[in-house]
Amino acid sequence: MDFIDYYKLLELDKSASQADIKKAYRKLARKHHPDLNPNNKEAQLRFQQINEANEVLSDPEKRKKYDQYGKDWQHADAYEEAKKQQQASGGRAYSGGGFGGGQGGYSYSGNFDDDTFSDFFEEMFGSGARAHGSGRGRHFKGQDFNAELQLNLSDVYTSHKQTLTVNGKNIRLTIPAGVENGQTIKIKGHGGPGVQGGPKGDLYITFNIVNNTKFKRERENLFSNVSLDLYTALLGGELTVDTFAGKVKLKVKPETQTGTKVKLKGKGFPKYKKENQFGDLIITYDVKMPTNLSAREKELFQELQKLRS
Repeated sequence: MDFIDYYKLLELDKSASQADIKKAYRKLARKHHPDLNPNNKEAQLRFQQINEANEVLSDPEKRKKYDQYGKDWQHADAYEEAKKQQQASGGRAYSGGGFGGGQGGYSYSGNFDDDTFSDFFEEMFGSGARAHGSGRGRHFKGQDFNAELQLNLSDVYTSHKQTLTVNGKNIRLTIPAGVENGQTIKIKGHGGPGVQGGPKGDLYITFNIVNNTKFKRERENLFSNVSLDLYTALLGGELTVDTFAGKVKLKVKPETQTGTKVKLKGKGFPKYKKENQFGDLIITYDVKMPTNLSAREKELFQELQKLRS
């Protein structure tokens, strides 16, 4: 696998701060997002690489390993574990600065490939170290992948299937209705390959939900402001309002004040992984004053004013 310089990919240098990484990631992710580049395989690949770079560099521990081990940073724990075992067994000692450098030690320059990595363990522990569960062989879980999926709020009102492309592989998954902005789900076994026969890593998908509606959402409840004309507010009547699932008619009580709230039970957003359960829609009335009054209308309002006095 060709080495990808994560810093170069995000157009940063190694002294970049976490704020710099976050800013660069958001800028490039927007630029190369598949929704903005349909049928552009190069943009899709770059988007995946940008997500991978951000996943590593935005995590201080992973970034430290990447800076030290380069493309082999995923094997860092294995290298360190091997070093500890070798030291504990009284074998050849390792000096600082990677793996040794002293006479009889192992020199590490940050460019092991998978075969070299296997040979490294075999040389230290014997060929049995490469066998599953034999001798002192160790199995290590593959790298976890992180991806961001942007959806509109209207998309997650119902459960639906979607295909994601992660590291060149298409993954078909069901997006449950009611998923929230910033929520992360785990897709087991869809991460990087295991080391020394270990299990595959997992894929973590974080949802970026864009509100493309006039409703405000708070978990499973929705909120909406509805204009109410003065006459209906004073005398009462019927009003047609929008809900997420369509229009409904409401009865308006006489003398309804601006700021009055009405709860429509079960007309909110689906509850996550709770089939056929919905939150509520809370409507706030905003009474609108009439404008451009005619002379006769002004006379009538003046008469009302006198009556109220």
